[in-house]
Amino acid sequence: QVQLVESGGGLVQAGGSLRLSCAASERTFNMYAMGWFRQAPGKEREFVAASSWIAGSTKYAGSAEGRFTIARDNAKHTLHLQMSNLKPEDTAVYYCAAIDTTYASKWYEGIVAYWGQGTQVTVSS
Repeated sequence: QVQLVESGGGLVQAGGSLRLSCAASERTFNMYAMGWFRQAPGKEREFVAASSWIAGSTKYAGSAEGRFTIARDNAKHTLHLQMSNLKPEDTAVYYCAAIDTTYASKWYEGIVAYWGQGTQVTVSS
C-alpha cells in the first residue's frame, strides 16, 4: 500500500508564501517520479509541477513557472512545493502524486499511479 501524506496547506493572503510537503516511503520515492496537482472548485484536476529522480530535472505548468519550486529531499523521502507570490486563483486542493514513467516517452508524461489525500490552499485577496 503506497501512502502519500501531504501537509502545509492553509490560508494566506495574496502575495504570500506557503510550503507544501509530501511524505512517502523510501521505496515509493525511489520507484516513481513525484509531482503536485491541484483542483479548484468546479474545475478539473490540473498538473502543477513534477520532479524526476534525476537531480535538477523538473517540469512546471505555466501558471507555476517562476513562482513555485518543487524539490525532492531524497534522504527524508519527502517532496516539497514552495509557493511564492500566491494569487487568489491558486486556491485549490493540492494533491501529491507518484508518477509511473515506465511507458512514457518523456518522464513528465507518465501516469499518476498514486494520489495523496490532498491539502487545502486558500489565497485571500
